[in-house]
Amino acid sequence: MNVVLTGTGAFVEIQGTAETEPFDRDVLNALLDLATTGCAELTKLQLAALSKVTEVTA
Repeated sequence: MNVVLTGTGAFVEIQGTAETEPFDRDVLNALLDLATTGCAELTKLQLAALSKVTEVTA
């Protein structure tokens, strides 16, 4: 599944396919919850990394 969110958590893109076995709405919701949590963590890490770069170049 590919999921893209904005920095505020709004969905920009969702792509998914049931390549071996179809999944139901409960599984989709669980996958979207995991994606939302993962994207939030990535955003946090990216902002922390960028703040370090800004400090070095300032």
